Amino acid sequence: MTEDVSLIMNPGRAADRCYCEALHHSPTQRGTSLVMKRSNQLTFATLAIVALTTGLTDTAVATPITFSVGGNNTAASIQSTVDAFRNAAGNPVNPNVAGSFPSGRREINWDGVPNGFAAPNNLPNNFFNANSPRGAEFSTPGTAVQVSANARVDAVEFGTINPTYPDLFATFSPQRLFTAIGSNVVDINFFVSGSSTPAAVSAFGSVFTDVDLANTTKIEYFDPTGSLLTSILAPVGTTGNESLSFAGIAFDAGEQIARVRITNGNTALGAGVNEIGSLDLVVMDDFIYAEPQARVSAVPEPTTLILMMTGLAALALSRQLRRQ
Repeated sequence: MTEDVSLIMNPGRAADRCYCEALHHSPTQRGTSLVMKRSNQLTFATLAIVALTTGLTDTAVATPITFSVGGNNTAASIQSTVDAFRNAAGNPVNPNVAGSFPSGRREINWDGVPNGFAAPNNLPNNFFNANSPRGAEFSTPGTAVQVSANARVDAVEFGTINPTYPDLFATFSPQRLFTAIGSNVVDINFFVSGSSTPAAVSAFGSVFTDVDLANTTKIEYFDPTGSLLTSILAPVGTTGNESLSFAGIAFDAGEQIARVRITNGNTALGAGVNEIGSLDLVVMDDFIYAEPQARVSAVPEPTTLILMMTGLAALALSRQLRRQ
């Protein structure tokens, strides 16, 4: 068995043995043997590549851990799922300071946003990386992002945009909510908190309010190359209006979430946009995500390793044959 393994790992040696056994033959036979030697080298090299890479192709792909629940208009109806996700994202909840912690999570509940950065005013996209450092920056295909007003200042739950909205939406953590303006899509990019250093997280989840239609509200998760890792749909709430829902995904095998895209319902909020017919208006409450860590250079996928090893083996064999 040891001899057989040695020959597979050293195709040149295996072919040489076949060649040496033919040296006592005629010149014609020796010429034929030289051809056989090179053919054997290719055969043994192929076997070596297969033996070395078979294990790589069996590498398991991690399955994302999903959390989702649709509830009524009370925080208690989704609380246990939110808490389970918090544990998966990491404990404790880290303070709102610059820098990166080795573990734990960050949370954004919008309630500490100053009135000057809340409705009817827009929220700076980098507020939660610069003003209140939590390593998250926002963007949208629309015109801005916005946090709803407090009752003592203006109409709550985006009543500043449309007076019917407070009857649609509810809060998980009173009083503020979050939305895009001019779009129903928000992107969140992660940074080492308080810096411009790109970061990644291993988990992200969001609370939603008034999810009425299935297959519309979703979170998409992208790696540092921009490739889609996975996505999750937010479940429909159990009440017609003011329901709460939660959706989140956690990874535990080194996957890096560099960006998430959240699609809220199927229509953007607007002064003349009321939820009638097939329209589904949805906004967000708490964001919960693992501590943003500086991105780590990706390890090549098994297929990439196979190609690299095949190329190196072919190059080595080619050089060996040229020397003979």
